[in-house]
Amino acid sequence: MAIVTLKKVTLCGLIADKSAVLDELQCLGGTHLISLRGALKKSDSAPAQHIDEALLALKYLQQCGKHRHQVRQPEGFDFNAVVQEVLVVKNNFLDLQDQLEFLQERIAGVTLWGDFNLPEAEQLSGYKLWFYIVPKRLMSKVRASEQVWEQVNQTNTEAYIAVIAKDEPSGKAMPVPRTHTGKVPLSQLFKELENIQLAIEDAHAKREYLTRWMLLIMLNLAEYRNQSELQAAHLLTRDEPEVFVLQSWVAAEDLSRVEQFAAKLQLAYLQEAPDGDELPPTLLKNSNTFAGGEEIVKFYQMPNYYGWDPSIVVFFSFALFFAMILSDAGYAAVFMSFLILKWQPMGASIKGIRFRQLLLITLSASLLWGVMVGSYFGVSPEAATLAAKLKLFDMNDFDSMMKISLFIGVIHIAFANLVQAYQHRQKTTRFASLGWALFVIAGFMLWQATDSQQAVLEQGAYGLLSVAVVCLILFSSERPTRCNHGILSYIFLMA
Repeated sequence: MAIVTLKKVTLCGLIADKSAVLDELQCLGGTHLISLRGALKKSDSAPAQHIDEALLALKYLQQCGKHRHQVRQPEGFDFNAVVQEVLVVKNNFLDLQDQLEFLQERIAGVTLWGDFNLPEAEQLSGYKLWFYIVPKRLMSKVRASEQVWEQVNQTNTEAYIAVIAKDEPSGKAMPVPRTHTGKVPLSQLFKELENIQLAIEDAHAKREYLTRWMLLIMLNLAEYRNQSELQAAHLLTRDEPEVFVLQSWVAAEDLSRVEQFAAKLQLAYLQEAPDGDELPPTLLKNSNTFAGGEEIVKFYQMPNYYGWDPSIVVFFSFALFFAMILSDAGYAAVFMSFLILKWQPMGASIKGIRFRQLLLITLSASLLWGVMVGSYFGVSPEAATLAAKLKLFDMNDFDSMMKISLFIGVIHIAFANLVQAYQHRQKTTRFASLGWALFVIAGFMLWQATDSQQAVLEQGAYGLLSVAVVCLILFSSERPTRCNHGILSYIFLMA
């Protein structure tokens, strides 16, 4: 397990050869280009966006309920045009769905008011209609009001009241706020609803029609990705009237290939180590045995280039935590049987090999832990049986389980800080990391000593706490302080 050492390689060539050089470099592979134009503009990210759009369009077609016969002949197939057409259909369909939901909600809200057209203000001599949905228990307040009103409909619990007035009645005049019915009559809403439903059917048909291009989209996707990445690479170089310059991060083990590449194309070649302020990308390298942990690390967060590779730690930590969460040998055996059935198919790809190794260790740990806690499909074994003799822990013993969980957590935190101390072994801040490791260990020891009344363990815990506090106070920063020498002298004097 390691983070691959990278070197910064600079290549310089004639501007007329730029396209050919980038094309050859893409075929060579193993390089991570560095932008020499500063932060890219939003428009410069278009190639990557086009790839995402193509994948989105393909997924949208694959999710269609019915698929047409696949076209296999590429004649007349325009990749970009088809992708954009699919996305237009997708966006149009979403808009139609929103309109459909709005109309359905609107119709449900005005149906009981009936089909009517609101009169213009001059038709009623300046008067207007104001609508209220009043609970029947509050109708007495409406009758007692001085408003001119009429009940136009009712349900078992509510009355639909229309008030005629020049201005909206005040909040105290009516027992409830007014209802907004809109100006569009119910009959017109139904017409619009029918048109939207027909448009949705047309969109469905168009989507189904476009599914005939799925095969050609998949076949051309890799080439399209390569062309998009090549187009993006042109935006990362520094171009002058006669020459161009490109920089990239290259694994140290691949430098010879890049050097031969530069010599072949007659390019100026320069390699440099990272200066410490730069942040190269992180490339992890693990054997397939423990590379499953690398896949988990990639899923969550890649470590810093100057950090350390936690893949093997994550590998066994994942297996341990999963085993403790499952805590059942029966279910672990069932999952193991599924893994055996899928063992050969998973070996068809590198990721499959990595994940099956991770699953093997995880399920083996789950089976072992399940036996140790004596749980088989949620049932504990009877006394005097072999399974009962293999039971070492009681899941119902909350205190013991809590101690085990905290012990594992303490080990993880302490180990992480010890690794960080090793990483900073050339700096005085390594003692601060060591102090944190000692601090959590001492805290756990003190908790155990208090619980078990062990004086020796308690004294040892206080001793570690003292050392931890000294490390944290004196070495949390590399900035020298005047009191460090005095404090250290006092400590040695007291010792």
